[in-house]
Amino acid sequence: MQIADSAFVSKFLVGENCPVIWFVGLSGSGKSTVAKYYVEYLTSKGLACVHLDGDDLRKGLNSNLGFTETERLENLRRAAEVAVLFKNAGVVPVCSFISPTHEVRKTIASICGNSYREIYLKCSLECCEERDVKGHYKKARNAEIANFTGISSPFEVPLNSFATLDTENNSLEICRQQLIQLFEF
Repeated sequence: MQIADSAFVSKFLVGENCPVIWFVGLSGSGKSTVAKYYVEYLTSKGLACVHLDGDDLRKGLNSNLGFTETERLENLRRAAEVAVLFKNAGVVPVCSFISPTHEVRKTIASICGNSYREIYLKCSLECCEERDVKGHYKKARNAEIANFTGISSPFEVPLNSFATLDTENNSLEICRQQLIQLFEF
């Protein structure tokens, strides 16, 4: 059994002191990759964590929602409510959702309260299209996917994020170290 780093864990208390870490950015910007790494890191420090991912929630809890502006808002509202449930139970929610507009992010922040820590993964549309591991950008460009963020649906660059990680110009390792430093105690 691993013993938790008590000084580190004491900073992540149940309730308002437990952060809701919310990664935002275009598809392909590295949200899920960075979030998975961060969950592993926090777990290694003895914290209970959960990764809430947009793709996973759309397969289950939010499978009845499409991608219109109204449905996206409802998808993210539900995700934020789930994150708060975990936070209140002392489990650090690490969330990776495109969260495309200022309005949507404002709604998420209002649900999560002072615990909300938005981290923007900065990566150009061109770079995300080059990465396109899921083939979504190609399908969106061919009009096979409607309302695709960055192509036929807007993505508004966050104005007031807790932090920005440049995943286009920095290696994953550099982004990992920057992320660790954000919450270093």
